[in-house]
Amino acid sequence: MYELKTLLPQFDIKLPTCMYELRNVSLSAGSAPCPQAREIQCNGAAKSERNNSKSATCALDLDILGQQIQHLLKNEDTAAILQRQEKVLKQLEELKAQLGLMRENLGVKVCEKSVQQTTASNNGGLKEIPLHDVVVNGHPNFIPYALLALKNAWRDLFTIDVKTFTHSTMADIGPAAREFEANLAKIAVNEALPKIKVTLIWKNCEHTEMISSPTMYVPIYGEVNIIRYLGRVGPPEYRYENSPLCNEIDAVLDICYQLLRCSTHKSQVAMVRLLDKRLNDQQYFGGNQMSVADIGVYSSLIRMPAIKDKDLTPALLAWRKRAKLITQI
Repeated sequence: MYELKTLLPQFDIKLPTCMYELRNVSLSAGSAPCPQAREIQCNGAAKSERNNSKSATCALDLDILGQQIQHLLKNEDTAAILQRQEKVLKQLEELKAQLGLMRENLGVKVCEKSVQQTTASNNGGLKEIPLHDVVVNGHPNFIPYALLALKNAWRDLFTIDVKTFTHSTMADIGPAAREFEANLAKIAVNEALPKIKVTLIWKNCEHTEMISSPTMYVPIYGEVNIIRYLGRVGPPEYRYENSPLCNEIDAVLDICYQLLRCSTHKSQVAMVRLLDKRLNDQQYFGGNQMSVADIGVYSSLIRMPAIKDKDLTPALLAWRKRAKLITQI
């Protein structure tokens, strides 16, 4: 075969002393060298005939290779390797058994949580695990009176624990917001009832917004939409998705959303007339019982000081008296 030139010079390599030195299990003291490296005998000779040449052929000494394999099988290190392998396999079996036991225990806990969630949802409370505490950002000029109205209306059904803070963007929240905070503090928190914690932050923001996810900033804009969210997670008496008046309640809340964004007094009165038509001859906007639609209308009218009693119809005036007894605002 061709002899290749050494590209790199010979260096004295110093082996590190910080590692264990392992014996070569394929070779031992006094044994013959590897037959593939040193015991290859060439039994063919180069023959040339005219311009053609044939390469030399080498045969492997099978007898020497067989001796090496037998010596390797009889080596003591091979027995030690087999012993360690059996030990590792035994440890793997023990680990497999432990993982199986952990999986069984985890499955039992998941089933227990499912039962607890079903029971909590039947109870209509906020003990459901997916529900998180919420944060509401609001401007003092647009006070979310719906939080106070719901807290009073749900006094015996549900607890809304509201904590207020002032952002650095607000120098002073004003007397109306301070009165609102005082009225919230007057309502005691009943720990025996299902509860949701609401953090109200006064800040210089354009819209009232609620953040319901603790891991990502996904706001819910508008007080009306906040009412919808709380109505879905609040007591069963105020959950209206399965109510025959579901579309009617949503329509009333949409009118409230438009009312809060009216720029002229004329447009505000027009929205009030639409509310009067929705009320019709009912005691409340959700029928004969208080609903989240009444909370939305009552809070919106408080936030619109330009709307006077003369702008309200007799039916709306009578409704407002009934709603005031429940919301206590």
